[in-house]
Amino acid sequence: MTEIPDTDWLSRLSHIDFAFQPIVNIHTGVCYGYEALLRNYEAAGFKSIDEFFDQAYLDNALYPVELALREKAIEKFSRLEWKNHVKLFFNLDNRVLDTEDYKAGNTVNILKSNGLSQESVCFEISEKHELQNNKEVTGILNAYRTQGFKIAVDDCGTGFSGLKLLYYTKPDFIKIDRFFVQDITNDPHKRLFVSSIVNLAHVMGSIVVAEGVETKHEYYSCRNIGCDLIQGYLVQHPELNICKLQRHYEHIRDFSEKDRRSEKYGDKKLIYTEMEYIEPVLNSGNVSDAFERFKAKKNFSFFPVVNNNNEPMGIISEKSFKDYTFSRFGAELLRNPAIGKNLNKFIAKYPIADIHTPVEKILEIYSHNENMEGIIIVDDMKYKGFLSARSLLKVLNEKNVAVARDQNPLTKLPGNTVIHEYVSKALHETDSHYFFVYFDLDNFKPFNDTYGFRRGDRVIMLFSELLRTWTQYTGRFAGHIGGDDFFMGVNGVGLEKVCSDVMQMTKQFRNDAESFYDPEAIEKGYIVAKDRNGNNAVFPLLTVSAVILALPAGRIVCSSEEISNLMAKNKKTAKNSPEKLCIISIGGSDDYSTMPN
Repeated sequence: MTEIPDTDWLSRLSHIDFAFQPIVNIHTGVCYGYEALLRNYEAAGFKSIDEFFDQAYLDNALYPVELALREKAIEKFSRLEWKNHVKLFFNLDNRVLDTEDYKAGNTVNILKSNGLSQESVCFEISEKHELQNNKEVTGILNAYRTQGFKIAVDDCGTGFSGLKLLYYTKPDFIKIDRFFVQDITNDPHKRLFVSSIVNLAHVMGSIVVAEGVETKHEYYSCRNIGCDLIQGYLVQHPELNICKLQRHYEHIRDFSEKDRRSEKYGDKKLIYTEMEYIEPVLNSGNVSDAFERFKAKKNFSFFPVVNNNNEPMGIISEKSFKDYTFSRFGAELLRNPAIGKNLNKFIAKYPIADIHTPVEKILEIYSHNENMEGIIIVDDMKYKGFLSARSLLKVLNEKNVAVARDQNPLTKLPGNTVIHEYVSKALHETDSHYFFVYFDLDNFKPFNDTYGFRRGDRVIMLFSELLRTWTQYTGRFAGHIGGDDFFMGVNGVGLEKVCSDVMQMTKQFRNDAESFYDPEAIEKGYIVAKDRNGNNAVFPLLTVSAVILALPAGRIVCSSEEISNLMAKNKKTAKNSPEKLCIISIGGSDDYSTMPN
């Protein structure tokens, strides 16, 4: 047990407990680990956790207090039935690394006494306190990593250390702060920030944890951006009673499966087919054994390295042994206990991607890494194989060919087959509310007859790009029915938001479409062209009409044909209305008969 010379701190620590909050795989809901969150600090006489640690620092007791807290958290963690299959994420006060009484080895002893290994623990470094001696602290963190511990940067984006901390720590995990996750679906700046951090992390070979995920929409946004793990109330609140913790969180898996079923072109099967299983090297193995493997398998320039849980640690490359390869006594040197016992010093971090990651995202990771031969593929953070650059391009090509078959050849938007699949899926999800929007360009035929099909195609492209822009958010779908008819599906927002967006789209299109007319037509506000009977008629400038069909939660099940007939029947109403808009509903608990103010 850790000795606490200060009796006041001994009393304070007796009140402290830890709540555990799960960190789960964003695709499968399998628990990867639990963060230990300090509780009962009020009973210890403090108003906040920060005050607790600040006082320990001022009393020159930070290191023994921190060590006692580690012991408490590890002992509680060791009582989990599945302790050997998950990790304990423990918050490390950066200042402890600068204290004079800090010394290595204590945590290893605590783990051993609780039947755990170093691979069970990940230390979280916060941006809250700046690292004072970067070189010395980097050495300590590298020593932790060499022993088998993982390192995470917590609350990324909120402190003053920023990229400097990422540079010096080279973390295994980057945890994105709740501030950037909250309302990410509706905030393009937050999406840009998180996307940038995810891309940077994956290039560095780090795993991304989205903190504070509380809603399904935040979940889907984080998943689509490329986060690997999530933590937050959507999964489970912090729990003092470890008996209430779970190994698998089925509702998270269900969210992912539900979303994946709507994706016609799942990449998982393609990746499985093309990736190669390269037998990995255990990080607990001897360096000389790895050296001999390179000599035996001359076609390989690297091997993946995994720990005892089959989690990838990085790679060892042939170049790592070049000083020994060309040495007369190279093999003998590697058998030397001073060198050959620790393979970790030869491991280089390497980008990884989950098997469920879209191939475009994998290509993006690959494109940011020079001299990289491919990507390590994992499933539930376990090593599955290696996707070479050549195989990656083959997967991408096969996917593009499949997608092209169901795209509109002009706009490249999904065509009728994909639209039908989206509509069918939405109609059967009667517990969720959806909105279908049917767009029809007004006066397009006379415009096309007057100015020619090339300019007509440019108008079609104008609206398709506008539609693409407004459907880039999570929960939205765009399709091109054909000709001048378009479709938009929306899930996860209310009617007022949908109406507002549609009216902004129609206004923007009307303004932009004027540029395709000659000055005389713009001044008059109309053109003269042949009608369907071949007679000259006056036609106003291009506009777009929209029929919004609301499908409230709790509605009755209906067919795609019924939906199509209902929207077609109301197309004329939309064209004749001042707003060029008609709102209808198939029935449910909500009334959509009038447009909101």
